[in-house]
Amino acid sequence: MSEFEKEVEKAKEELEQGLMPVENEENLDDEYLGDLKMQAQEYQQKLQDAAGKAKDFATEKLEIAGEKFKELQDKNPQEIVEDVKDYARKKPGQTILISAAVGLVLGLLFKNRK
Repeated sequence: MSEFEKEVEKAKEELEQGLMPVENEENLDDEYLGDLKMQAQEYQQKLQDAAGKAKDFATEKLEIAGEKFKELQDKNPQEIVEDVKDYARKKPGQTILISAAVGLVLGLLFKNRK
């Protein structure tokens, strides 16, 4: 028997010694698996809670956006322009930040279309 075959046999014996046969399902429900199941259930509950909160948040914001859209539909374009000018006079810093953000987003969108 070659040295390689001896090593293979030795590895097989060690593997067989390390394996424990599973006789029934009660062995599977040990403390470690119980802890894992409990943690998985906790994470599942946290994910469900987060998904519920995200859905509520999105629904709320969608309703607000819908209301704002309806308000804009009722106004004529000159009123909208005057409102924007008035806002820009009152809050020039925020106007610059908003326009920069819009420009950045539009730039990224058009850059990716090429």
